[in-house]
Amino acid sequence: MPSLLTRAFFARPVLEVAPELLGCTVSHAGVTVRLTEVEAYDGANDPGSHAFRGQTPRTRVMFGEPGGLYVYFTYGMHWCANLVCGSAGAASAVLMRAGEVVGGLETARARRVGVTDRDLARGPARLAMALALTRDQNGLDTTATDSPLALRAPMPEPLSTSLDGSLPGSLPGSLSGLRGASSGPSPDLSPGASVLTGPRVGVSGPGGDAEAFPWRFWLEGEATVSAYRPGRPRPAKPAAGSRNP
Repeated sequence: MPSLLTRAFFARPVLEVAPELLGCTVSHAGVTVRLTEVEAYDGANDPGSHAFRGQTPRTRVMFGEPGGLYVYFTYGMHWCANLVCGSAGAASAVLMRAGEVVGGLETARARRVGVTDRDLARGPARLAMALALTRDQNGLDTTATDSPLALRAPMPEPLSTSLDGSLPGSLPGSLSGLRGASSGPSPDLSPGASVLTGPRVGVSGPGGDAEAFPWRFWLEGEATVSAYRPGRPRPAKPAAGSRNP
């Protein structure tokens, strides 16, 4: 079984962690999702981050230990889940934006009635719903041995075998042909897998600048990657005492 991701994995710059989460699996409440799309957010260095202007009761988890789970409510109806990175106090995090359900398919279908299997976790709100992530999971330490949420390195792709049971191009008993094996903390992707980058979805203002913040990462050719849409500036709140015409 692939190894669990450790605190050391997350205790690195967010732009290192984010692309290396692609292909990893996240399991919770009977469902497992293989991540195919993520977004990086870099705290005080990033105008698109919830933590850009400092700590608030909402963002407190982001300022905690790496490996923490930051779950927030958005648009008055959806939950989204992030993994805290860097050092404590840095408030950087990776949004789990989309993935493929690879375990607990029937459970995920029951939670997402009326959508295709491709769309079960296609988008951050759908992903959180498929995994049953809500306010109750906010602040979880995903690296704890007793954590109900498990993050694991990518699973090796199935390999065809020769008639004698050995791996193609290798001696019988050799592990040289296995894919996905890694001696370091960062997981491997299968040969030929391409990681693409671009602007983050739905982020407006300076944080949505495609040249300055191409901080969305996704696996090329994956059907579960969400569609890109630019951010729209929110209308300014009316001043106190003002009336709408």
